[in-house]
Amino acid sequence: MTDELELLRDWNADAAPLTETTRAQARHRLLNTIARTERHSDAAPSRRLALRLATAAVVSMAVTGTAVLIATDGADEGGRTDRAGTNAPRMRNAAAVTVLNGAAAWATKHEKPVAPRDDQFIYSKRIIKETERKTGEVKTYVDVNWDSVDGSKRSLTMELGRVIWEEPMGNGSVWPPREWSKLERLPTDPEKLIPRIIGAGTSGKSIDDFTALDWYDAYFMLGELLKWPVLPEGLRPAAYKALALVPGVKVTPGVQDSAGRTGVGISYSEHWSEKGKYLIFDPDSYEFLGFRAERTSRSGKQTYIQLSHVVEWAIVDRLRQQP
Repeated sequence: MTDELELLRDWNADAAPLTETTRAQARHRLLNTIARTERHSDAAPSRRLALRLATAAVVSMAVTGTAVLIATDGADEGGRTDRAGTNAPRMRNAAAVTVLNGAAAWATKHEKPVAPRDDQFIYSKRIIKETERKTGEVKTYVDVNWDSVDGSKRSLTMELGRVIWEEPMGNGSVWPPREWSKLERLPTDPEKLIPRIIGAGTSGKSIDDFTALDWYDAYFMLGELLKWPVLPEGLRPAAYKALALVPGVKVTPGVQDSAGRTGVGISYSEHWSEKGKYLIFDPDSYEFLGFRAERTSRSGKQTYIQLSHVVEWAIVDRLRQQP
């Protein structure tokens, strides 16, 4: 690693000293890359490139306070190649990783474990504010849901104020799983959770072999899982950590939720369908605040910006029961 150490030694000496947090992050990223590449020591050129890229990322962190993390185990988003025709490593943003891992830590500390009975319902109330992009007209909706815990009973849900009755699940399946028992069987190890949720859990792929479509599928499915107001213990933190593994996830400051709180937005701009969509987190505690999304009317003439957050949730014994 002589070249890499020289690169670290020679970085801009006029830059501000690293904070302890940044120094720890940089050290962790570099050592993690070394450990990962040791498992593939037969690929010497790739190992050397990975270490140099990782070291460059540490230098970037030192100079700017942020960094792009280098994943050493695959092509950039499923096989993108550089001009030389070699596989380019996938890129992960250090700021996004920090926010999502922070959200996982907050959820682990603050979310109360629950164990609902099969005959109960999960009650939740969500506030949605929609702004028509051209006119600026704002409408506010209060959507209240009662979802059957095991899917064996009718569920009452609302969508933009419209009441929807959902029949018992039977042998069908939806995502996220309606049945609590299926949610409990999902892994709480982030690297195991991702392969489990893509391709209906039948792909058997390692995340090292993911394509761009696999990563988009993972991001979308994780986002839908996180919309569920109540999850088994450990699953929400795992989902946040899994999102941190998705290449292309980025941070945008100054995004507001439907309660008017300003946070940082996590987005995935690698796919056109995710344009303008954010998961919003408190910039200091990393508590999850809500969602930002966009929708287009059936006519295609109007575009709406949707801001939403969950006001409350509870486990109740019957439909329409308030907590």
